[in-house]
Amino acid sequence: MSAATAAAGDEARAASGGTNPWAIAMVVSLATFMEVLDTTIANVALRYIAGGLAVGPDEAAWVVTSYLVANAIVLTASSFLAELFGRKAFFMFSIALFTVASVLCGFAWNLESLIAFRVLQGLGGGGMAPLAQAILADSFAPAKRGQAFALYGLAVVVAPVIGPTLGGWLSDNASWHWCFLINGPVGLAALGLMHVLLRDSPGAAEARQRRRKAGIRFDLVGFLLVATFLGSLEVVLDEGQRKDWFGSTFIIVFATIAILAFVAMIPWELTRKNPVVDLRLLGRRQFGACFVVMLATGAILIATTQFLPQLVQEYFGYTATLAGLALAPGGLVTVAVMLVIGRVMNLTQPKYLIAAGATMVALAMYDLTRLSGESSFWFFAWSRIYIGIGLPMIFLSITAASYEGIAKSQIDQASALINVARNVGGSIGVSFAQNLLATREQFHQSRLVEAVTAPNPAYQETLRAATAYFVSHGTAAVEAQRQAVAWIGLQLQTQVAYLSYIDVFWALCLLSSALIPLALILSRTEPHGDAPMAH
Repeated sequence: MSAATAAAGDEARAASGGTNPWAIAMVVSLATFMEVLDTTIANVALRYIAGGLAVGPDEAAWVVTSYLVANAIVLTASSFLAELFGRKAFFMFSIALFTVASVLCGFAWNLESLIAFRVLQGLGGGGMAPLAQAILADSFAPAKRGQAFALYGLAVVVAPVIGPTLGGWLSDNASWHWCFLINGPVGLAALGLMHVLLRDSPGAAEARQRRRKAGIRFDLVGFLLVATFLGSLEVVLDEGQRKDWFGSTFIIVFATIAILAFVAMIPWELTRKNPVVDLRLLGRRQFGACFVVMLATGAILIATTQFLPQLVQEYFGYTATLAGLALAPGGLVTVAVMLVIGRVMNLTQPKYLIAAGATMVALAMYDLTRLSGESSFWFFAWSRIYIGIGLPMIFLSITAASYEGIAKSQIDQASALINVARNVGGSIGVSFAQNLLATREQFHQSRLVEAVTAPNPAYQETLRAATAYFVSHGTAAVEAQRQAVAWIGLQLQTQVAYLSYIDVFWALCLLSSALIPLALILSRTEPHGDAPMAH
């Protein structure tokens, strides 16, 4: 071992309190892997969850959106709470809450209990992501941080790849409950290792003492306003279609609460010295544009991760495992492209990579509009591969572009807001796509039913041919006609579903296309080696 290598090792150990920093990196990455895994593992299992709890697919979507919203809410407060209580204490609390909530999700007895436990799970998970990056930065000497963040980034990227396939396999071969129960032993292992290995750095302890002496307090009012706004908005988006939107007093009440919380939040946060959300950042053209891009990207990513498995399971007869495997090639491509983009970013301005990524995602959505009853496994897999090429261009480039012109003291806020944008965008995307699907199903149903009438020669010919088919297979004439009518009705419903999903993919295609000019107005950036990573 060279003297330089030994010196670097000693420096790294000093930064990590004497513990091997790579052991800390492994534990932090394990906890992060578990948290990110839960953003996708339940998507493929939603059909089983809906059946097991006797609810519709649109109601089961709450399992995804409630987690994302709770995760986003706690992200806004995680930095302050970590400084107040110490990174180790808050990180361990987050892991413990996430693990306990995961086990409770596995034992949920109805949809309401599952949603409540998913909210707790999201609150625990939201505190882990930003802390993981700060812990790694403290544990490693500057020269080694790049390798540590590469390990962390690998966990962030691989987890969504494994999530759908693992969730599908567990649902098919055990039960959907195990999609959550599997976090129990992993969480306990991470918690025990974290207790043994992790120490708060002297610098973090000193910063905590300075904050306490300065009398800086947590912006509780701002936090409650943010939570009220996001929570009420999600209720409106998820329940609006089922409750006839503003024809329902329930929806009117929650919409009013969301508007009042949003209106009150703006002046309150703009006048605080230590706001839970620094709204001034969103007023900057550069950061505001990056926030919107991440919002839309999260919507596309999470919506497609839910809707593709839902589509192939309901109308193409896929098992949950096969539905997860249809997403897997795209995830593998994402890992490979991230490694390439990490090098290309040093040679190309982020705004061009974001525009290229948005173009690729738009083409992927356009490709999905070719959906038909003849679509094969690889039709869906290739669409996900195209998305897997485009998304890393956006996610990695957003990090570089969003920190341009941001003061060092605002980096934690900026990192939290970018992650909030991804989660809130994902939640809104799922709700929007679900509502659009239901609305377009009603439209196409009414249009196609107009053609299924007795006077229509085409309908009569189809009915005659279908009846003859059933008679030829030994069915009595009267019963054969009933079966023929039922078969025509089934074909109509299937066609309605195809057309409705195509409309959703068109909407996501237009949303992706809108990101291209938005990306091109971004300013030129300089490299930021220590910028936190959005995931």
